[in-house]
Amino acid sequence: MEKRARTGIMGGTFDPPHFGHLLIAEAARDAMGLDSVILMPSGRSYFKDHQARKVSDRYDRLEMTRIAAGTNPFFTVSDMEVLREGKTYTAETLQILTGDHPDTDFFFIVGADTVVSMRTWYHPEEIFSRCTILAAVREDSVRPEALSEEIKALERDFGARIRLLDVPNVGFSSTDIKNRLEEGRSVRYMLPEGVIEYIRNRGLYV
Repeated sequence: MEKRARTGIMGGTFDPPHFGHLLIAEAARDAMGLDSVILMPSGRSYFKDHQARKVSDRYDRLEMTRIAAGTNPFFTVSDMEVLREGKTYTAETLQILTGDHPDTDFFFIVGADTVVSMRTWYHPEEIFSRCTILAAVREDSVRPEALSEEIKALERDFGARIRLLDVPNVGFSSTDIKNRLEEGRSVRYMLPEGVIEYIRNRGLYV
């Protein structure tokens, strides 16, 4: 029997993509023996519609993610959700990927704090049936008791397959970085230099 491919998917707005994202993607690849990890910037994320600070242009976020992925031979960047019109739904993305790649096992990488809200996502049953969830646990994420209870509930209600992933705690987020950029403060060693240069050239987050 031919060996099935093992591919990670890491979605998000990547506004901007930073070293925390890359650390999680690499930790997932290393821990789960993934053949590759797809970094997939969202198009229009319905979770972000209510936020006062608007999400940056989708094509800027896509290009920054390509720069951030850099020379890592295990990382690829997908424009699937950026090019899709309308709101971005993970269930639809997974339907397409599993249909196009029936010989691949997919692992969807999220923060542990995301797991506790996944049952409210668009068609969660589709998500859980088509991939294994890798939940990145950081010191500042979610209470272990709450996470454990929700994982058991998702396994019971949806047959979810969820694995916990220990990752380094970088101590900053995209929001922190945007705040620093707006204040004219340094973000060196938070972002790849190429991303910093792109932000500067495009006049983003000012």
